[in-house]
Amino acid sequence: MAGNDDDAFEILSAGGTGPAVIVCEHASNHIPAEYHGLGLSEDARQSHAAWDPGAEAVARRVAMALDAPMISGRISRLVHDCNRPPGAPGAMPERTEFIEVPGNVGLDATERAARVRQVYDPFTRALTNLLDRRRKAGHRFALVTIHSFTPTWLGRPRDVEIGILHDDDSRLADAILARGADISERRIERNAPYGPADGVTHTLRLHGVAGGLPNVMIELRNDLIATPADQDGAARELLDLLCPALAGPGRVKAHGDA
Repeated sequence: MAGNDDDAFEILSAGGTGPAVIVCEHASNHIPAEYHGLGLSEDARQSHAAWDPGAEAVARRVAMALDAPMISGRISRLVHDCNRPPGAPGAMPERTEFIEVPGNVGLDATERAARVRQVYDPFTRALTNLLDRRRKAGHRFALVTIHSFTPTWLGRPRDVEIGILHDDDSRLADAILARGADISERRIERNAPYGPADGVTHTLRLHGVAGGLPNVMIELRNDLIATPADQDGAARELLDLLCPALAGPGRVKAHGDA
């Protein structure tokens, strides 16, 4: 389900009945024409500042393997980050790491509200509706968001390769981390390289924790998912981690399930 180039979201496999709904908020670096590229250089528009390179490709592979619906953001997070509430400083940042964002400097209330209406509200409403349809159909499922992160931040290297993030509800993260300790040669860490204190769990809190859905945010270091072959491998690794937590006798249940 997609429309014109400036639509805020795309939904794939809306009728999927697998054990998860996959979310990729930062799938695109597209900046609608009226924002004049936010005053950014081409290099900045292609950089991690504007999106999560590789994340959507991995998310699509995981969603297809699980027969899971997937929603992805189609507008750059620098216009509005759909994983931040509208009032958060990071929703329309004036600066990210070493990159200044001229088009976000000095936004007034009217300009900010217009971006909320154009980007955040449609994405959030579409995800809410997707989850509600699955609940009404009687499916038991989890919410899984997929992101990527840079090998360095502010000049400091990051050794973690896969981050398993959670907020108040750690059920799914706990199950994945337990599995990872047994099977993975990757460096997998809890709430790294970010965590709830960094404001990155907005989608989990709004759509998972509040609704009683098992939920997790997965961060992949983007140098490990740079090519299609890398993305294939990363998807297989994630499926090895996710599937035992999502299915089988020990699967994670939603709050209230018997």
